[in-house]
Amino acid sequence: MKVVVAIDSLKGSLSSLEAGSAIRAGIFRVYPDANVIVKPLADGGEGTTEALVQGLGGDVIPVSVHGPMRGTVEAIYGFLPEKKLAILEMAMAAGITLVQNDEKNPWDATTYGVGEMILDAIGRGCRDFIIGIGGSATNDAGLGMLTALGFEFKDASGKSVGITPKSLRKIVTVHTENVPPDLKDCKFNVACDVNNPLFGENGATYIYGSQKGVTPEDRAVLDNDIRHFASVTAAATGRDFSAFPGAGAAGGLGFAFLSYLQATLSPGIDLILDAVELEKDLAGADFAVTGEGRLDHQTAMGKAPIGVAKLAKNHGAKVIALAGSVTEDARACNENGLDAYFPILQGVSTLEEAMDKDTAARNMENTAEQVFRLIHAME
Repeated sequence: MKVVVAIDSLKGSLSSLEAGSAIRAGIFRVYPDANVIVKPLADGGEGTTEALVQGLGGDVIPVSVHGPMRGTVEAIYGFLPEKKLAILEMAMAAGITLVQNDEKNPWDATTYGVGEMILDAIGRGCRDFIIGIGGSATNDAGLGMLTALGFEFKDASGKSVGITPKSLRKIVTVHTENVPPDLKDCKFNVACDVNNPLFGENGATYIYGSQKGVTPEDRAVLDNDIRHFASVTAAATGRDFSAFPGAGAAGGLGFAFLSYLQATLSPGIDLILDAVELEKDLAGADFAVTGEGRLDHQTAMGKAPIGVAKLAKNHGAKVIALAGSVTEDARACNENGLDAYFPILQGVSTLEEAMDKDTAARNMENTAEQVFRLIHAME
C-alpha cells in the first residue's frame, strides 16, 4: 500500500510535519510495511516558511529589517542553498500583527522591510523566490519594497520621495540606475489568493483599507494616489498591471511585483504543491491523507486540503482528511474531492487541552489508526 500524507498545520498545536508524522505512525500500526510518504503542506500564508524549510531541508535565516512602522523587527526566511531558493512571508516585515490597533496609520506604513529581506537573500545567492503576501499592514503599492531594492522615485524637482503612501502623489519619474544587476536574474513566484485590482471600488484601498486604519474620509484620496502611481509606472515600464487580478493584494504589493519584478501571481496552494513536488509522489498512491485544524465550508473554497485532493484524484487515489474539528457545512468538502473526513478528538475536552501538542499528536495517530483499520477490514 502506498499512502501520501500532506496535511496543513494545526495552528497553535502541530506543525504540518508533526501532524503528518503522527498520521504515519497510526498507519504503521495497521500496515507496518506500507510505503508512507509525508510531505509538508501550507497555503502561502502563516507557517509556509516553517513547513517548507522543515520538509525540504533548508535553513532558517534571521534578519533585522524595518517593520511596517519603520522600527526594527526580527524576521526570518527560508533558504535552500542547493536550489538557490528563498521562501519569504511578507508579513514577517510588513504584517498587520506587527502593529498595535492604536498604532495603525496607513499613511506611514511601508513595505521597505520586504525589500530588505529580498536583498539579504540575493546576497546569499538566491535567485528563485516563493513569497507569501497575505496579512499586510500596508497600503503603499509596494513603494517601500521597491525603494529598498534600488528603484528611485523622484518628484518634479528631481528629489527622491519617501517610502510611504504619503509619497505616492509626488512621484513623477522612475529611475533604475541603482537597482542591483542580480535582481534581473531573480524569479519571483508570489502566493496570492485574492483577485482584486489595484484601485477602484474593488481595489486594495476600498476592500482592505479599513482593517489597516484607512478612514472613510481618506479612502478616496489614497485610492487616487495609488491610481497616480499606477499611471507613472505604466509610463515608465510600458506595462499596465493595475487591473490584473491580484494587483491589489497586500495593499498593492501584488502590483509592484508584477510591474517591476516580472513576478508570477498564483494561488498559494498551487505554488506550495509545486514546490514540494507532491504530484510526483502521488503517482501510484492508493490513498492521500490531508486536513487542517478546522474543516469547514471555507476549506471547500480552495484551501490546502482541496488542492491536495485535486492532485490526488488525478492519480486515482482515495482522499481522507483529518482535522482538529469539523463543522456541519464541511460536507461541501465531499463535493470537492474529499472522499471522507474525520475529527480527531477522542473525548470531551477544553480547547486548550485539545490543542496541547502531545494530546493532538496522540489523537491524530489514534484516529489515523482507526481509519486504516476500517480500510483493512474492507479488503
